[in-house]
Amino acid sequence: KEDALKDLEDLVKKLPWTNPLKVWELNNSLKKRKTKRKKHNPQSTASKEKLNDDGEEEERDQKDASKQEDCAQNTAGVEPVSGRDTEETQGSDAKDELQAGSGSETKAGGGKTSEGEAKVLKFRVTCNRAGDKHSFTSNEAARDFGGAVQEHFQWKADMTNFDVEVLLNIHNNEVVVGIALTEESLHRRNITHFGPTTLRSTLAYGMLRLCDPQPTDIIVDPMCGTGAIPIEGATEWPSCYHIAGDNNPQAVKRAANNICSLLKKNENKESSTSLGIPLDIVQWDICNLPLRTGSVDIIVSDMPFGKRIGSKKKNWDLYPACLMEMGRICTPGTGRAVLLTQDKKCFAKALSRMGHIWRKGQTVWVNVGGLHAAVYLLKRTWERAEEKRSFW
Repeated sequence: KEDALKDLEDLVKKLPWTNPLKVWELNNSLKKRKTKRKKHNPQSTASKEKLNDDGEEEERDQKDASKQEDCAQNTAGVEPVSGRDTEETQGSDAKDELQAGSGSETKAGGGKTSEGEAKVLKFRVTCNRAGDKHSFTSNEAARDFGGAVQEHFQWKADMTNFDVEVLLNIHNNEVVVGIALTEESLHRRNITHFGPTTLRSTLAYGMLRLCDPQPTDIIVDPMCGTGAIPIEGATEWPSCYHIAGDNNPQAVKRAANNICSLLKKNENKESSTSLGIPLDIVQWDICNLPLRTGSVDIIVSDMPFGKRIGSKKKNWDLYPACLMEMGRICTPGTGRAVLLTQDKKCFAKALSRMGHIWRKGQTVWVNVGGLHAAVYLLKRTWERAEEKRSFW
């Protein structure tokens, strides 16, 4: 335990902090400009209205013309580090999300006060940990790492009114350190109606990025739930056409409500012409999709884990049937699928049975609410899938 925590402390001096702190400074300066603009505009319009309306004041809503940055997990990464420090440890298995901070004064990225003296930056360390072989807690990791950051930068600790939030993500034996660019997480940015297993928007964005969508691609989520993946796709890749569906009518209704909320949000933007979004949602059966054979370029979906929805037993029949039907609608040779699941054993078995249709290209391990899950990038082979009846 002591060795692992000591390795975390030593890591602080080895990390390349300069570029991430420059990005943080730039982001901060842009936010300050935006705030100044917001404060300035209402005053000028209010004074104009005074002149036009016989001294009556009518305040108009001023809208920020600048676009909000909706990038997935908005952090300036410091660099992933393969953590030998966590290899030999053992302990709790679920995700602990605790925060600790330490430090005082600025070495890189401190603003100036009115008297010209260097401003003392305040910071905290937030630790997210997943894995079952750690002998330390998230609080201990954040405390020791934060102490080392304090010693390195001479910053001041403040758990609530901090300037810099250092993110320490530990996943089994891998450590990733970053600096947060937004005050709040963006994981719920496009979702207003939640279901029992609503996927984070940030993870949905990452899955879509993994399959590298191109203009005019047809992207399908056959098990969309509340629509996190297709909504994120339609927002970030508007030149693609997105189709989403689910067999649960309640899930389809929630997804439709989320789409309506997004459309209203777009209408409220001053610069938006409100042309809608390239997304349709349908209620369907995943094993019998109303789509032509070979008509889809990309499939992105969050498959049932068998915990809150379905069961591990049902997955043994569901997964092979899903992969078969996905293989049928996906374009041979160029089609690809990005699938998320925590039931890795069942998925591996199903994929081995469908080896003539799908080839595994890449696996990315992710932490979903403390569960050790995997995102699989699959590539469609040239093998022709079994034809089904035509729907046209």
